[in-house]
This record gives sequence, structure tokens and C-alpha cells, in this order.
Amino acid sequence: MANPYIANTEADRQAMLEAIGARSLDDLFADIPDAQRDPPLHLPPPLSEPELLAELSTLAGRNRTAGQMTSTGGGLACFLGGGAYHHFIPSVVGQLLSRGEFLTSYTPYQPEVSQGTLQTAFEFQSLVCELLGMEVANAGMYDGASALAEACLMAAAVTGRRRIAVLDSVHPHYDAVVRTYASGRGLAVDRVTPTGPALLEEHACLAVQQPNFLGYLEDGDALAQAAHAVGALHVVAVGEPVSLGLLRPPGEYGADIAVGEGQSLGIPLSFGGPYLGLFACRQQYVRQMPGRVVGRTRDAEGRTGYVLTLQTREQHIRRERATSNICTSEQLVALAAAVYLCAMGKQGLRRVAELCYHKAHYAAERIAGLAGYWLPLEGPFFNEFVVGCPRPVADLNQALLEEGILGGLDVSPGSDAGLKPGLRGLGEPPEHAMLLCVTEMNTREEIDRLVEALGRLGGSQ
Repeated sequence: MANPYIANTEADRQAMLEAIGARSLDDLFADIPDAQRDPPLHLPPPLSEPELLAELSTLAGRNRTAGQMTSTGGGLACFLGGGAYHHFIPSVVGQLLSRGEFLTSYTPYQPEVSQGTLQTAFEFQSLVCELLGMEVANAGMYDGASALAEACLMAAAVTGRRRIAVLDSVHPHYDAVVRTYASGRGLAVDRVTPTGPALLEEHACLAVQQPNFLGYLEDGDALAQAAHAVGALHVVAVGEPVSLGLLRPPGEYGADIAVGEGQSLGIPLSFGGPYLGLFACRQQYVRQMPGRVVGRTRDAEGRTGYVLTLQTREQHIRRERATSNICTSEQLVALAAAVYLCAMGKQGLRRVAELCYHKAHYAAERIAGLAGYWLPLEGPFFNEFVVGCPRPVADLNQALLEEGILGGLDVSPGSDAGLKPGLRGLGEPPEHAMLLCVTEMNTREEIDRLVEALGRLGGSQ
């Protein structure tokens, strides 16, 4: 009997088999060893819908989500950052995203009947340009890491050069993604520091992160001058866009391409995704920008209309002329960021940034006063900072978790995100180091509770 969910009839399947010279479906899988071809699946017996919902609820209940990480109701106080951040999301964001015309739309393949979707993309682009201080933005990328990688490839295409320079304070995951993308194009990637080795005329760009992976601020003007002095483009990645409520946008300190991770802008942590890549550049480089650009125009009758102005991804043009092979739409996530930015406004975003900044500095000052703890890195920071610890970070975090506190990221030497000698004038890095993050969601009571717990745990071996 034919599968009712597959349109092909038995006669259709037989005709296709004959066309390729196969006698049966089994012939198609003959190269797979018998032991792996149809292994037994030891599945539990089927459940009714109420039983299945109860089982899934039990499994989901084993997770602790960021929504539970508050000082009330017995939840966890979250001080974990390192690239994904727990921020407040206004209710209007979810309400608008759940509208059927947005929630069920995928991507505007037929622009003439996708005016609403195109308008939201256009508004998102406009907000990204204002946020990053740039001239033109695309309709969204996968995430911050891949957006930085795409920016480096774009710089190589613009300059015709074959080397990429990445500052040593860029997020290690971002650095890894850049190297993965570059390997496919045969591009070399060099890790550099603010004091050397010097940039070369072979470098297509200098890629930096602001604030950097450890939350500290780079000298954007000096780095831009260093890049431009050798004819390279200056690429800036903003890992925490809320910081732009206080800090200068990349366009004001010489960025040629500015990218970022948009997760902080109304997008929940969601156990790692989907997230949103921000991407903008100078107008002169727009033809080399990956993804799609939505434009606003007027039709023959003078009515406002929205169109896909540029589509340089390989789904739309010849592969050899494509600037990128990005092949999906972040439209719904981009809409969340647009709604968030509109709901918060300039003053709202600035207030959130101020809360993050001042609460983080309050926490850092109190922790630095504890016996056995210190701040090993110098310089200004936004809402993340590194703490030298008297014990292994894994032990501290486990003990903190038992007290209802989600601690920071382990950046001890030898860890996946470990501190490197020489960063920010640091000589020998501390044996144990934790990257702590504070956002507007952390109350003073939570911060004090963290400080008190660290103080008690510092002397425990």
C-alpha cells in the first residue's frame, strides 16, 4: 500500500527504479552493511497524548532556564555571560512575533506579496545602521560569529588580499569560526596583539571585538588607524550590543565593516539559539556585502513599496559571483530585535546599559575586596570582568550552584576559553580565573549573595 503522505504511487516508484537500473528499493541500500541497514530500535511502548505530555514536561523540568534565574521564588541568580546574555524582554516582543502573518512567514521569495515581511526587514536594517553607526545593513545573518567570518571574507574580496588578522582578545569561538570559513577560501588567519606583531600589507582586515571577549574596552581609534595604515579594512564585532547604549558605535571610530550578535536585543537564551547576526558596512562596499538588502521605493502609482534590492547569495545568482553561501532567513529573529529596539528607544537602551555597567562595577569592587580574589586585568570594562580565584572555577561553580547561584565562565589557562599571557599587559595569568557577567536582571541582593558566597568558599579547600 502506498504511503498516504507521499505523493508518489507504486507505479511512480517502479518507473524511477527502472530509470536508474535498480530492481527494488533494497538495491538502493545494498552498499550499507546488513548490520547497520535496519538495526532494531529498542523503543519504549507508545504513549497516549496526555502521557506523552507528562513525560516531556518531566524531562523539561530537569532544566533550569534563565526565566527562573531570579532572586525570588527560589530560582537561580545568573552571572554567566561569555557571548550570550540574560536580559529583560518586553512582552510586546513576543506578542508581535506570535502574530500569524509574522510567525508563519519564512522568507520573501515573492516580494510583491511579501510587503509586510519586507517592511520589517527594512526597518530592522535601518535600526542596525543607527545602532552601529554605519551606512548600509543587510537583512540579518546567522549569528555574531558567522557574521564576523563573513565580514573577513568580504574584506578579502574588497582588497584582493589573502591574509586576515584577528586581535587576540576576540571571542575564541568567533576566532574558530573565522578560521573555518577562511580555510574554505584558502585564506591565512593571523592572531595579533595591540602591540605586535605588526600588521602587514598582505592583511585584508584587522578584526576586533568591542567590548572584547573578557568585557574590556579596546582602543578603537588606535586599532582603526593601525588597520588603515597598511590599507586593511577595520572590522569590528559587537558581542554585547546593549553596550552601544553607552559606548560609541563602531562607525564613529573608523570601522569599515561592523557586525554583532543580536541575541541581547529581545532574543531569549534558548539554550544556544537561534540567534541573530548583525551586519553593516560603508556604502562603497555594499556590492560585496553577503546576504540580502531590502530597499524602499515607489511604484508607478506613487505608492510606497519594498523590494529585495540586492541578493548576492548563491541561491539567487551564479555561484561563482556570489559573495556568500548563506542560505536561510533570520527574519523572525530580526523582527524580535527590531521590536525590542523600537520598544526600548534610545533612552531605554541607554538605561539598560547604565544598569549593566554600574551593577557590574559594584560587583567587581566588592569581589576585589575579598581575601584570595583579585581583578588581574587592567582597563575599563562594560558588564563583564575577570576575577582571579583561590580555587578551581569548576569547584566554585558547583558550590555556588548548590546555593542557587549560576557562576561565571571558566577562563583559567588551559580551559577552552583560557586567558593568554600578554593580554592587557597581563604577565603570568592567574591559575584560576572566572569571567563574571552582570546585567540589569541582577538585583543588588543577588550580587551581595554572590559576594558573600565567594567569600565563604574562598577559604574552603
